[in-house]
Order: sequence, then structure tokens, then C-alpha cells
Amino acid sequence: MDDKPQQPEPPEPPEQPEARESGALIEPPEEAVGRLEGELAEVKDKYLRLAAEYDNFRKRTVKERTEVWGRAQADLLQRFVDALDDLARFAHVDPTATDAKTIHDGVDMVERKIWKELEAAGVTRVDQIGVPFDPHLHEAVTTGPADHPAKDHTVGAVLQPGYQLGGALIRPARVVVLTWAGKSGRGTGEG
Repeated sequence: MDDKPQQPEPPEPPEQPEARESGALIEPPEEAVGRLEGELAEVKDKYLRLAAEYDNFRKRTVKERTEVWGRAQADLLQRFVDALDDLARFAHVDPTATDAKTIHDGVDMVERKIWKELEAAGVTRVDQIGVPFDPHLHEAVTTGPADHPAKDHTVGAVLQPGYQLGGALIRPARVVVLTWAGKSGRGTGEG
């Protein structure tokens, strides 16, 4: 071993602003505040621009939606004007000069025209008899007796048809629902 006395290590110089701390520069507080204020101003500007873009987008989509709705209504009206004209002609015929069959045939023709356009628009009628009662499609107005157990909880009569548009129910069908009460002992001769 060496008998030389160990000399103390020289003291470290005081930290300077450019001194390294774990490999990174230490930024003076004034510069950090200035840099952060600049970054904040940049982020704030981006936020304000984005908010303005979103507001413009929202206004534009509301305007476009309104225009599309107006065009859709005009298109629907256009589909029905011919049938409405025919209906007006039949509503103003002289009943003394026209027989009932002609009026009946004319109204039937108008109904077919209207249904042709409604079906093209995606409207379907809910008016089937003998199908199982579905509370999502039917409104039970009353019940009636079923003559067979298989007809229990089925539609026995449609009092007012329902309508669907593209699968969405517009109005439920108002129906009579059949219910099976079972065999009663009446009229069988059993006592």
C-alpha cells in the first residue's frame, strides 16, 4: 500500500445556468417562463382556431340538414301531386252525370297510385290477420274468443291498419286479439 496521505478532492464549482444536471441543461426561470408563455399562446391559438372550425362545421351541418329536409319534403310532395289531382277530379264530378262504378273505380285508381308511391318511399302496411299479436306492431283494442288453441294470442281482426316506414313503426295497427278459453262443458250433452 501507498503511505502517502490522501488528499481531499477539490470542491465542485457552484452550479452555473449552463451546468448539466443528469445530462440535461437547467433552464433559467426567466427563460422557462418566457418559453412556457409562448407555448401557452400557441396552444391557445390552436384551441381558438379549432373552436371556430367546429362552430362553422356545426352551422354548416345544420344548414345542410335543413336543405336536405326541404328537398325530401318537396320530393315527397312531387310523388303525390298526380294522385291528388286525380282525387280532386273525382271529388268534383257531378254525381247525377256519373255512375257509382266510375267513381268507385276512380277512387280505387287513386289509392293504387298513392300506395305505389308510399311503397317506393319505404312505407309498409301492418294489417295481417292470423299473425301472433306483437305489442311492438299492434295495439289491442279488444279481445275475442279463439276457436282453436293455436289461435290463442293471434290477431283476429284489424280495426285500423298500422304503418311502418323503413322498419320504424309510424302507427300501430289497432286489432282484436283472439284468446283461447279452453273447452267449456256447454252443449256437449254432459251433465
